[in-house]
Amino acid sequence: MLIYLHIPFCDSKCHYCAFNSYVDKFSLRENYMKAITVQLKKEIKKFAPKAHSIKSLFIGGGTPSTISPYMYEEFFDILRPYLKKDAEITTEANPNSASLEWLAGMKQLGVNRVSFGVQSFDEKKLQILGRNHSAKQAIEAINNAHQIGIQNISCDLIYATSFDVEEDIKKALNLPINHISSYALTLEENTPFYGKETLINNSSTLAQNFINQIAQKFEQYEISNFGNYQSVHNLGYWSGDDYIGIGAGAVGFLKDERYYPHKDIEEYIKNPLHVEVEKLTKEELNTEKIFLGLRSKIGISIDTLTPQQKIKTDILIKEKKLICKHNRLYNTNFLLSDEIALYIIS
Repeated sequence: MLIYLHIPFCDSKCHYCAFNSYVDKFSLRENYMKAITVQLKKEIKKFAPKAHSIKSLFIGGGTPSTISPYMYEEFFDILRPYLKKDAEITTEANPNSASLEWLAGMKQLGVNRVSFGVQSFDEKKLQILGRNHSAKQAIEAINNAHQIGIQNISCDLIYATSFDVEEDIKKALNLPINHISSYALTLEENTPFYGKETLINNSSTLAQNFINQIAQKFEQYEISNFGNYQSVHNLGYWSGDDYIGIGAGAVGFLKDERYYPHKDIEEYIKNPLHVEVEKLTKEELNTEKIFLGLRSKIGISIDTLTPQQKIKTDILIKEKKLICKHNRLYNTNFLLSDEIALYIIS
């Protein structure tokens, strides 16, 4: 079982960001951090994990590094008896707010993996993206995390822009990291970037070159993730594990149901126990397994396919788009994963 904790506070809003995050609600932080403990206690009862059975916690956002470590203490106190002894505990962080003191405080709570939202080491690109940190701050934050003994460090990079990415990759790979998450820039609705097509470069050649360069050092284990260390939390999602979602805009999943707490921060604080429930059909679960499996090294079990889907996967195997090993199907090109999945389920 996995746990995701959402921190919706940000000290600035990036121009491409469509996530549930806010720059003007910092006065709600203390009440919010109390509300997450209320929800956590309820979800623990509902999901009923055994002692030391939760294999990963991921703190995402928003910007988790805008919350002081002491404000996480009660959450960790409640959760700690359920965490496996070697549980992966990841926090996202922005270089400008992940000070040495903050990193040390989170490590003391049990954090053993940090995912830094770097996006680029090009100052002009950072400015256009709306990032509020410098390349120097990013390098310093990563080195600080390494120096205090956090062994698993990830770096986010954005590609598919009008900027060259080769220098970003070179600088990232020269830092003490063992994981890179790469994301193509997308122009989401209700963001400052929406409609600005000149900002993106959707060349498949560019994407493949980007992947090839990172893959020289790190294994690609999902369409957007590369690492000598492969995230337990990420692999859990793609394997279809149950997960508890804590916080405004988080999502939980148990067997065949998905749970949605209030997305609005104020409403969430008023009633952190409220969740909307979505019941998934067998067909919907089948579709998710196919999409997630083909996007990652997890693959898909042949036994989960319908007879019609097996006919199509046999064709894909003959065309060398898929390979079959030990009753599982694996995608040979993650960039084509969605197209292949749509062909199988259509």
